[in-house]
Amino acid sequence: MASFKRKLYQRLLFFTVLLPISGVLCFSELFFIKEPHDVTVMRKDPVILDCQAHGEAPIAVRWLKNGVMLSESERVYLLSNGSLYISEVESRKGDKSDEGFYQCLAQNKYGAILSQKARLTIASISPFVIQPTSVVVTEGSVARFTCRITASPPPIITWEFNRVTLPLATERITVLPNGVLQIHAVEQGDAGNYRCVATNIANRRRSTEATLTVNPAPGPRPLQRPRIIAGPQNITASLHQSAILECVATGNPKPLISWSRADQKSIDVFNTRVLGNGNLMISDVKLQHAGVYVCRATTPGTRNFTVATANLTVLAPPSLVEWPESLTRPRAGTARFVCQAEGVPLPHITWLKNGEKVHSNGRIKMYSSKLVINQIIPEDDAIYQCLAENEQGSVLSMARLIVVMSEDRPSAPRNIRAETVSSCAILLAWERPLYNSEKVIAYSVHYMKAEGLNNEEYQVVIGNDTTRYIIDDLEPARNYTFYIVAYMPMGASRMSDHVIQHTLEDVPLRAPELSLTSRSPTDIHVSWQPLPPKLSRGAVSAYRLSYRTSTDSTVTSLELPGDCVQHLLDNLQPDTIYLLRIAVATSVGWGEQSAWTSHRTPKASSTKVPLAPELQLEALNCTTILVRWQPPPGSAASIQGFRLFYREESQPEGTPIQLRPQDSQHTIGGLDPRRKYHVKLLAYSFMGEGYQADQTVSTPGCVSVRDRLVPPPPPPHHLYAKSNGSSSVYLHWGRPAFTSGQTVNYTIRCNPVGLQNASLVLYLQTAEQSMLVQDLEPNTRYEFAVRLHVDQLSSPWSPVVYQSTLPEAPTLPPSGVKVTLIEDDTALVSWKQPEEPNVAVTRYTILYASRKAWIAGEWQVLQREGSITMALLENLQPGNVYLVKISASNDVGDGPFSNAVELAVLPEGSPSGQNPWRSGGSTEAKVFSDGFYHLDEKSMTGIIVGVSIALTCIIICVLILVYRGKARKSSATKLREGSGQAPPASSSLAVGNQAENVEALVPMMAGNHFIDTKGGTNLIINSSGPVNTRTQKKSKWRFFNKKETQNPRKEQAQRTGHGMCSYQPGLTVLRYEDESPSSLCQPASLEVLLGPRGDSEGSQNSEGSHETGDSGRYSHDETEMTNLSSGRNTRPPSLRAEDSGGSEDGPGPEGERPHLVVETRDIAETLCGRLSQTPEPSQAALPL
Repeated sequence: MASFKRKLYQRLLFFTVLLPISGVLCFSELFFIKEPHDVTVMRKDPVILDCQAHGEAPIAVRWLKNGVMLSESERVYLLSNGSLYISEVESRKGDKSDEGFYQCLAQNKYGAILSQKARLTIASISPFVIQPTSVVVTEGSVARFTCRITASPPPIITWEFNRVTLPLATERITVLPNGVLQIHAVEQGDAGNYRCVATNIANRRRSTEATLTVNPAPGPRPLQRPRIIAGPQNITASLHQSAILECVATGNPKPLISWSRADQKSIDVFNTRVLGNGNLMISDVKLQHAGVYVCRATTPGTRNFTVATANLTVLAPPSLVEWPESLTRPRAGTARFVCQAEGVPLPHITWLKNGEKVHSNGRIKMYSSKLVINQIIPEDDAIYQCLAENEQGSVLSMARLIVVMSEDRPSAPRNIRAETVSSCAILLAWERPLYNSEKVIAYSVHYMKAEGLNNEEYQVVIGNDTTRYIIDDLEPARNYTFYIVAYMPMGASRMSDHVIQHTLEDVPLRAPELSLTSRSPTDIHVSWQPLPPKLSRGAVSAYRLSYRTSTDSTVTSLELPGDCVQHLLDNLQPDTIYLLRIAVATSVGWGEQSAWTSHRTPKASSTKVPLAPELQLEALNCTTILVRWQPPPGSAASIQGFRLFYREESQPEGTPIQLRPQDSQHTIGGLDPRRKYHVKLLAYSFMGEGYQADQTVSTPGCVSVRDRLVPPPPPPHHLYAKSNGSSSVYLHWGRPAFTSGQTVNYTIRCNPVGLQNASLVLYLQTAEQSMLVQDLEPNTRYEFAVRLHVDQLSSPWSPVVYQSTLPEAPTLPPSGVKVTLIEDDTALVSWKQPEEPNVAVTRYTILYASRKAWIAGEWQVLQREGSITMALLENLQPGNVYLVKISASNDVGDGPFSNAVELAVLPEGSPSGQNPWRSGGSTEAKVFSDGFYHLDEKSMTGIIVGVSIALTCIIICVLILVYRGKARKSSATKLREGSGQAPPASSSLAVGNQAENVEALVPMMAGNHFIDTKGGTNLIINSSGPVNTRTQKKSKWRFFNKKETQNPRKEQAQRTGHGMCSYQPGLTVLRYEDESPSSLCQPASLEVLLGPRGDSEGSQNSEGSHETGDSGRYSHDETEMTNLSSGRNTRPPSLRAEDSGGSEDGPGPEGERPHLVVETRDIAETLCGRLSQTPEPSQAALPL
């Protein structure tokens, strides 16, 4: 028994849950099993368009053609399953043709659904749009023919040579599916006649013949840089189709073709292949294939290349990403359906109710992805479909709205009456509901304009204590419709009957804008546009036109009929400024007159100048004006351009905008809302400026949320920018959510980053969701933003995106090329960047060759990075004259080479006086006009002044040190008198650390040594004083060589003669000294101090320089550090020998040990060298 009750409760619960939603589920029984699809057939062939619907019977099926119900006939009729059968397809012109879009409509008791669109196309092939043309080429080069034809279905293209079919692909011949024939390495046998053959199921067509003439090559082909003669073009391909990007290049040697993407993404290797000698074919195109493709032609084995780019746009049919769901709502409630789709271009959303298009009204509002139904009534119970379509196709999704009725709700208000109070107010009155009126808690008054579609509905809620209400925010001379709804706690009543009432007329709100032109020096043609109803506020009954000269206060007025929109003023004075204005009247009275508009009549002259263009102005939104014009009749050929002037009312006229002769429109952006602007346009030719056309226009106000009950649309989203070349950028953006079914325009703002002049900001207009912005500067970073305009609503600007245009190949060579011989076989070449703006240089190519090699065409090549402007030419042969030239390059291509600069390399046997780099310290240098560059007068003056100041400072410092050294001679002697037993090495170092107050003197250096800013020097000091090494031959400059060349014998001789030791600049020198008597000091202390006469190149240990790159930037600090023979922690040989227990020449453990000496003797005594004594291992210098 318990089990029976449990089953009974489960069944009752099941029916309780199922019954309320059964209405929602039942509609799903109406759906399509088969829908029609696109089909292409031959004329006179039969065709069947499938349509089978399933659902609760009975189901009625009807067909629509191009949105109109299709009537059956003997030739066109329905089959039993609902499909459409056409026995013989006709291709007559007009409505008698069977071509078009077909849809089937299925209906049962729940509603109706509409199928997707199917296009019926009759196979055809048109004449050739592009015929092949004859060409003349040189033997060994490339020949190219092209043809184009329109056909359905797409034709197969083949080519014939002398009326014999060519193969589709060989080693030299390539036939592309888009109608291009390429012949590489042309031979004499290729000369002849070629024609294109297009074939599909409808017919076959042959083009006219084109002749290929092959001229013999004049001789060996010279070297030629790569050049793309047929680059890829911007193309648009549908999803799953094929896309072909052509790329044909010439050059000697034959260039190599490679492909890449500008966004650095990899190319799909599975669906991509190369046709012929570099053409890229993408089969089964997908959305990820969209982008900018770069064709690069490169000379084999070099970095010489050139590039061409093209954008591939992939179109995709709509696909739904969010579907509407079925809803159950009470009467007077609100229902919201959501439908979102994606595709390229972005699909347009249309809502259908039982197969018919839904229009916006007061209760029903449509947005891009939403359908909102307010104040639901029983008639809203239906099947709703979301139709997303673009040029690639369509897709539908459906949902049902079930309206639930209630018996306890009040009836609708009765006897609605409306009475006009004024031009902007109407009195509305009604009676209470017949049933349940005592339960009413409030009334809702709804009103909207009676004419037109997509009108906004306004709502006012009032209390239940009145049945009268005055609506006072209406427009004059307009029809309005009203209805009232009563509310109670349980819900709302049904809508009352609708009533329509007309507001009274009023005086016009303002006058129209005037357009002024002159046909001759003595007339002005005045025209204007009729005022819209919102501004006229009634039927216009008359116009009053007034005019006067700028110097006369007498005003002449004319009254014109209300249907007049133009008037010609004649018998005027030439070359005179006239002021004109106009006023408008309705049956109520005259409105305010417009402001004065000025116009100058042309000069009376026999010179024939261009007439005034036909000017039209349109305010696209509150900040943008579109200027359109037509060239004056008969003057288009002689026009050199146009000049456009515009100014705000009561403001001075600005600088004119220069426009090209082929331009016919211009957009003026960045204006202020609710302002009047005067626009003037004139054409000019060789004869002078033509007649001007004047017109005024007012920008509307930017509608805010407070002005409208609906918010303004959001800005476009997903703004994407990519470079399409050195002067163009491709933009694409998404359409945001806003009211559908209305015309949408977009404004693109473009300006270089950091632009200060707001007048140079570029504003472009389009109705599409993409644009190719052209005429930009190369290698410049731009910022882009987009806003949309719909129904006088302007969205905010989208977030800014930044994109840089691609650089152009350099068109100028590097400037200031100079070559200097710095060694017998080495020269330094320097240059400056090309003197052209916005050109990026990534590398430089240096070509140099002797005259003999230049005649043979044998150049030596060096390449340097774009940031380096110096290079070293090595291994030059003495006695030759070298030619040097340089070019700049970047990723786009190579620039021209500079003029060749000559460099003379002297023979080996030339006297030293003739070679400035071999002279023994001489500062004289012979300047050669063919290779060396001159020092200007300012440089020589600076050098002389600098050297003089340096020598003066050195002499002063020497005198000061000599004087102070004598005063400290006694203290130095005391320090030297120590015990006879020296401490160990560690103890000696400790003693050195304690000698903090002892001042160690650093000897002054001769002119061939230096002291850097940190106190370092290249002077070497040993026990005998400073080391000055003499060499038989001056050391070579090694600014750019990292390897240091040393002469072992010379080094040994220097060690023997001077007792040199390792020395680091800026360190105090300590040495170990035996008790043996030292050699007598040499008297030539001044010579030791200032350095010997003769060679000024420095010692061997300072020879060489540290290379920092080919830019030639180097420092003496780095030079000295790289040339040290040991690091900071390296111990001298004497200490290493002492650590091991002694040395061969040193004393034994019990003998006399060397002691640590800090020398602060007289400068002459300190610097004296012990030239006769050979340094022992125990007498090495120790740096601190």
